[in-house]
Amino acid sequence: MLVREMMADPLLTRYSVLMLDEAHERTLYTDIAIGLLKKVQKKRGDLRLIVASATLDAEKFKDYFNQNDTGDPSKDTSVILTVEGRTFPVDIFYIQSPVPDYIKSTVETAMKIHQMESDGDILAFLTGQEEVETVVSMLIEQARALSRTGMKKHLRVLPMYAGLPSPDQMKVFERVSHSVRKVIVATNIAETSITIHGIAFVIDCGFVKLRAYNPKTAIECLVVVPVSKASANQRAGRAGRNRSGKCYRLYTEEDFEKLPKSTVPEMQRSNLAPVILQLKALGIDNVLRFPFLSPPPAQSMVQALELLYALGGLDMHCRLTEPLGMRIAEFPLNPMFAKMLLESGNFGCSQEILTIAAMMQIQNVFLIPPNQKAQAARQHRKFAVEEGDHLTMLNVYEAFVKHSKSSQWCQEHFLNYKGLVRASVVREQLKKLLVRFKVPKKSSEGDPDPVLRCIVSGFFANAAKFHSTGAYRTIRDDHELHIHPTSVLYAEKPPRWVVYNEVIQTAKYYMRDVTAVESAWLLELAPHFYQQGTHLSLKAKRAKVDDH
Repeated sequence: MLVREMMADPLLTRYSVLMLDEAHERTLYTDIAIGLLKKVQKKRGDLRLIVASATLDAEKFKDYFNQNDTGDPSKDTSVILTVEGRTFPVDIFYIQSPVPDYIKSTVETAMKIHQMESDGDILAFLTGQEEVETVVSMLIEQARALSRTGMKKHLRVLPMYAGLPSPDQMKVFERVSHSVRKVIVATNIAETSITIHGIAFVIDCGFVKLRAYNPKTAIECLVVVPVSKASANQRAGRAGRNRSGKCYRLYTEEDFEKLPKSTVPEMQRSNLAPVILQLKALGIDNVLRFPFLSPPPAQSMVQALELLYALGGLDMHCRLTEPLGMRIAEFPLNPMFAKMLLESGNFGCSQEILTIAAMMQIQNVFLIPPNQKAQAARQHRKFAVEEGDHLTMLNVYEAFVKHSKSSQWCQEHFLNYKGLVRASVVREQLKKLLVRFKVPKKSSEGDPDPVLRCIVSGFFANAAKFHSTGAYRTIRDDHELHIHPTSVLYAEKPPRWVVYNEVIQTAKYYMRDVTAVESAWLLELAPHFYQQGTHLSLKAKRAKVDDH
């Protein structure tokens, strides 16, 4: 919000004091705001900045904002103030040797705590939804077996992750009787975003799932990496909020000492196209000289500039084009989605593309309860179409609207009601932008081709071709990809050509949100990016499309 406000008021003249809280999270937009505030600070000596955090590298921020270049510490313009928090002592326990399976060790540790400790709830940290649900199922099974032996204190096992429906998330805050112990199995959402009363024991697997961008392959994916020391200490601190506690780290003390001090900022591991758009829209032409707190890799900057040029958002001098580039910068979305939306009127399908763009901002539209997987799969198949995930999401939303946005209907079809309501809100926001930009309000009236072609107009850079090895390969750099198991195309005959929204990395590189397309559309809609040929060409950053 602050960055967008600066588009209208670059010097933030309405404010005399600004407080930047949770600065340690170092998101893309936090770092943009930090850099912009440093520039504002030089022109507004009266502006007071407060940067607050529980785990901040305070010296780094002090040096960054300090305008004293005399070498005399008495003339420093920034200071560090420390306020003691109200916390209780937490005992840290390490394992003696590395565990081969932290999922199994998490379950074993939780059960030992339950059997040996008198009271206090347990919070276990894992890397993602799949791991969380696996551990929840294992704990429920073991708790049932334990209760049959006469154990008086019962376990209530609860998951916690970002895509969990809101009613299920709220269960972690419910109070339980003295005869029940809660075990909350969570991702890093429980590190700083929420406080759960009653936690006395923390189990830390030592890993976290982060978004990372590889500029060499132009692939942004989710990877599992060791936590930082700052994150490990945040996790441990969850056990000392209301009482003294214990933290069980499923790694050795030696491994803890090898962990990085802090998490790599998003600015150094993300696709920078949205960052460059924001800076250009704020009138910062030379983005390479912007005062980043943690400068991003040069190759990532170059890759982002190339993508924005290919989308038509920048001209050959790296200036925002008018009106397209200026309009793309107005959207709070990945530039590919913005380009797709702005082109939708030309393809006669702005209504459908609005819905698809909104739905793609929502996590976990399809709900799959562990004990109802078969029933959920049957209901979800009703919405699936052979073209792929984008049109499937369109079907889901249109059915949701047709049934009066009913929560009961969502429950019957194992759909994320809160997520669909959120998609409805996002759609209205995007609709207002299209109205402002005079994009014609049109529907394809059930014809899928205009919608698919419009998707290609935005996502042509994310194209892949099916290979004889049974995998897909990106056209631009011949990188091997696979369709994600959650895609409606996963169990079908593989389409020859696809475009995708993103890639995640587990055992393989998986494409998510995948749609079948025609190679001719790539050549027609992105001739500046593709040329017809028989093999890959890296010259002039143009990939060749083999249509044989």
